[in-house]
Amino acid sequence: MDLESGFEEHRGHLSRVALRVLGSHAEAEDAVQEAWLRVRAAQDTGTIENPRAWLTTVVSRVALNQLRSRTARREEFPERLPDPVVVRDGPDDPQSSAETADAVGLALLVVLDALAPEERLAFVLHDMFGWAFDEIAPLVERTPTAARQLASRARRRVRGATPDPRGRAERREVADAFLAAAHRGDIAGLVAVLSPDVVLRVDAGGGVREVHGAERVAGQAAAYRTGDQVRHSVLVDGRPGALGVLDGRPQALLAFTVSDGLITGIDILADPARLSAIDLG
Repeated sequence: MDLESGFEEHRGHLSRVALRVLGSHAEAEDAVQEAWLRVRAAQDTGTIENPRAWLTTVVSRVALNQLRSRTARREEFPERLPDPVVVRDGPDDPQSSAETADAVGLALLVVLDALAPEERLAFVLHDMFGWAFDEIAPLVERTPTAARQLASRARRRVRGATPDPRGRAERREVADAFLAAAHRGDIAGLVAVLSPDVVLRVDAGGGVREVHGAERVAGQAAAYRTGDQVRHSVLVDGRPGALGVLDGRPQALLAFTVSDGLITGIDILADPARLSAIDLG
């Protein structure tokens, strides 16, 4: 099999690697395309014994360079909510469980956006794709021992970031109580499920607007009313969420962070361009 054919065979895997490293659908697509161009320009590839590993290395190098560039230019970009991973929130069947696990894995990268690029790559390749540290070391320009330390530091920072699957039903009940109260315009009902220091973040394009405190967030209840929209229960990066759809078009995506029975954070993505680019199934 030539490398170009191998690339198409493994494209799905390469896209997953790029997305987990970069946490952005658009950037992951760019990384895979750049890797494709490098494959086409590569010489003396006939002796490659493991095309999948070789191609993963190419995509990982491209993604690492993008992370480094992003870090250097971070101040040039307006703040925005990270690209979410959205899956249906249905019964705990095998498919739903697999989708949830995948979403939670990607949610970790949202939490870890502040990691150094090398830490992020080492963590993703080892913890999510099972690469050995002696394979990761050349990519991050470290010894295998140092690569292990990079992944270990990242792992310590993700502890506590993963929603406990045992509380999934309870978190959904809290989110649904908020949505029902918002639909009724019940301010008291909203405050009852909000943490006193809850933070609402709204991204409608052009930056993120924040609202702090239960009373103020509850006062924005009209913004959560779906009107004629059809509301779907979803998981957003492993958190309970809701997707409002009107005439087949997504209008708003809400994600709730729930702790000890109260909502501590609400993220609303209402940027039409970004919503249309998300794989909403």
